[in-house]
Amino acid sequence: MKDLWTEIFIAIRANKLRTCLTGFSIAWGIFMLIILLASGNGLRNGMLSNFNYMSNNTISFYPGVTSKPYRGWQSGRDIRFSTSDLEFFKQQIPQIVEMTDFSPIFNLWSSSISYGDTYASETLSGVCPGFDKMRNMYVISGRLLDESDERECRKVIILHPKTAETLFKDKDPIGKYVNLQGLLFKVVGIYDIKGGSGWNKSYYIPFSTSQKIFNPGGYITDLTFAISGIENAAQSEELSNKLRRMLSARMQFDPEDKNAMYIEDRMSSFEQSQVVFNGISLFIWIIGIGTLIAGIVGISNIMLITVKERTREFGIRKALGATPSSIIKLVVLESLTITLLFGYIGMLLGVALIETVAKVMSSMPVESGDHNMNMFMNPTVNLDVAIAAMAILVLAGVIAGYVPAHKAVKIKPIEAMQAK
Repeated sequence: MKDLWTEIFIAIRANKLRTCLTGFSIAWGIFMLIILLASGNGLRNGMLSNFNYMSNNTISFYPGVTSKPYRGWQSGRDIRFSTSDLEFFKQQIPQIVEMTDFSPIFNLWSSSISYGDTYASETLSGVCPGFDKMRNMYVISGRLLDESDERECRKVIILHPKTAETLFKDKDPIGKYVNLQGLLFKVVGIYDIKGGSGWNKSYYIPFSTSQKIFNPGGYITDLTFAISGIENAAQSEELSNKLRRMLSARMQFDPEDKNAMYIEDRMSSFEQSQVVFNGISLFIWIIGIGTLIAGIVGISNIMLITVKERTREFGIRKALGATPSSIIKLVVLESLTITLLFGYIGMLLGVALIETVAKVMSSMPVESGDHNMNMFMNPTVNLDVAIAAMAILVLAGVIAGYVPAHKAVKIKPIEAMQAK
């Protein structure tokens, strides 16, 4: 057996160009398959993470500026929610759909916050209890805002861990007071968003507190509520249209004017994104399988030429007493060795490249509105798929070596030695 492996490595070294061509075809097939599948998963994971910052059963209203005249009203008119609209929403929405959570939101952009000599500037948001569920928040330490905070207009605040790290360094922030726009607020909790690493580092206070201190005019930046009983995007879109018509009648704007009132329907957006992701996945699989087939064809052609070139060598071996099975075994093992070696190299290079790209892309989120979008995140390749692809290429290499070798050993030694 040792002599057999020695012959194999001698044959590989003696035909370096042929070995490199065969090996490149194998390595390239595995390399490209891993790159394509991992890239597809990374793109999918990155885009899906952008939908995790809010539950899929939420609908949000963002008032804007009218772009069309309506019933005597000119275009260019600001549409604003005020606290007087809250009771209207609480009464009217449950008549259309079951509402599980509701929160008006007041945002104060680029709000300064400090602790001692350390400063930060992020969006300050006043929200109601229940907002944390809709935003997919979870507690890292301390607690989230509750009904008592809202009812008593407490000056309490919850921070994102990045903001807490900036302000407090290694200190525990819970129970300490921060200076927010010249007023002291007690830190009661540190939060994060499930899967929403791209979400910005906003800090949150009770909605009642934000209205009393920072918003005497009583206007509301936007409204978000969670619903139940909606099972698909079609139902969710129908609900959004009903709500748009209801708001149009109350606030006097054209119901077709999307600039006057933007409605973010999470379920519809998510399902639309799923269609896009599925199309991308299908395209990547088609390209990946095509690459794999090209690798198989390349291996087959090279092995066919290789065996044909060695027909004279096989004739000499048979004349010296070698059996046909020993010659076939030599060719198959040689093919198997090359396939496994270069397939493994292709796999290592593919994984190394995708890990490098992942590190670069994860540090480059795309800014979009009040949060950062992850375009690429956690690229992974299913181990079963990688092993299956490797096995297919190995099998193709073995068959590509066996079939022509089996034909070659059937040729009489004298005829084989005369082959050119």
